Amino acid sequence: MHFGGPLLQTTLLIASVWKLAACSEVTIVGGHEVKPHSRPWMVSLQVDNNHICGGTLIRDQWVLTAAHCKGVFGESKKSVTALLGAHSLTSSKNKNTQQVAIEEYYVPGTYSDRTKADDIMLIKLKTKVKTNSKTVKVKEVSKSGKDLQAGTHCHVTGWGVVSATGSMPSDTLQGAEVDILDRKLCDCFYNRNPVITQDMLCASNNKRQADACKGDSGGPLECNKAFVGLVSGGMGCGNPKKPGVYTRFSKRHLDWINKIIKHQSNPANVGILFCRLSRAGYSSVSPTFIGGSPGQVGNCMDQA
Repeated sequence: MHFGGPLLQTTLLIASVWKLAACSEVTIVGGHEVKPHSRPWMVSLQVDNNHICGGTLIRDQWVLTAAHCKGVFGESKKSVTALLGAHSLTSSKNKNTQQVAIEEYYVPGTYSDRTKADDIMLIKLKTKVKTNSKTVKVKEVSKSGKDLQAGTHCHVTGWGVVSATGSMPSDTLQGAEVDILDRKLCDCFYNRNPVITQDMLCASNNKRQADACKGDSGGPLECNKAFVGLVSGGMGCGNPKKPGVYTRFSKRHLDWINKIIKHQSNPANVGILFCRLSRAGYSSVSPTFIGGSPGQVGNCMDQA
């Protein structure tokens, strides 16, 4: 396994403004190395064996990640693989890891690269992975869909860069503790660009300036051990005034995830899926859902 090269240079240019943890080669800032294989559901999504995005194994043939990662993967799926069971990316070729090809991507038709709305993607793997080992296990998405209160303690994990100015990914899996931020305050910090909707979360760690960074996109956000969201992006890394932004698993997102997995696992049900999504207000058979509701602007100076 190696890093850098033309692919890395190209993806870093793409991420010049919004920190696409999708830009590979790019770990958790202000964090620490996690205990090896303590997060056996972690997936390294790679192009030509280079780490690009994080992901979470939620079924034995399904990975959940961020929609913006697909823009870095490109249209061809031949060079994209999912690496499971790894702790060190450079020592991943051993009996504990599984590297699986991609069968299909499922991205909401309402995903917007401009607004960052519905930054979520399901990946169906070519084959089912073996989940009966200590190094590869499924992590179920939280079923509650409930919003999180400001101040909730959470944990984010990934192989991204370990400094805001870094360009190389972490070799080993890193983790950091972050706290959920008031949505109105976060919306104010970003000057509503993007608007922080009810389907998003913001989180930061002011004391350690811990944050997800480039290469962490699509990785899991866990709060009280529940898988409640995934890394979407932000501006810079570790800046309390520009906290990390996460896709929240709201009830509408959960509904989309469950319907896609259920019906794509049985192609004969695609027609039924179309009818149900249409009645629910979805715009097409492809993974699509209605846009999020905007947050309201708070007073940054008053709340900072």
